[in-house]
Amino acid sequence: MTDHWFDDAAGPVVRPYAMTRGRTRSSVVAAQLDLIALVLSDEPGDGGADDAEGPPTEDALLADHSLAPEHLDIVLRCRRSALSVAELAAELDLPVGVVRVLIGDLLEAGLVRVTRPVPPAELPDESILREVINGLRAL
Repeated sequence: MTDHWFDDAAGPVVRPYAMTRGRTRSSVVAAQLDLIALVLSDEPGDGGADDAEGPPTEDALLADHSLAPEHLDIVLRCRRSALSVAELAAELDLPVGVVRVLIGDLLEAGLVRVTRPVPPAELPDESILREVINGLRAL
């Protein structure tokens, strides 16, 4: 005999393409959304947003019916602390591609901002760091 899933036993089943409305890419440049790029959302009243009113409150976000529940989860999680794209995907239990599309939507709406990691070419060379350490030890 085979087990069949019925209603609640199946759990929440939403296909990733339904969350992104069939999109596989956002209009945001994909290079900006590296796995280690940090996603930030400002707390209401901290003056971090570009507009004069500041970022929307949680009640205002919940009242905005254009945002999916996953969008709200991202904004609220990023208000507590900055999270990387990979961390968000893991915490939301969603594929990284879906999270990138959702973050792109939030970037377009001005609800989050992304800080890109320092490119490896701009990082200081290891020999320079060793010379600095040796110089500090010599003091």
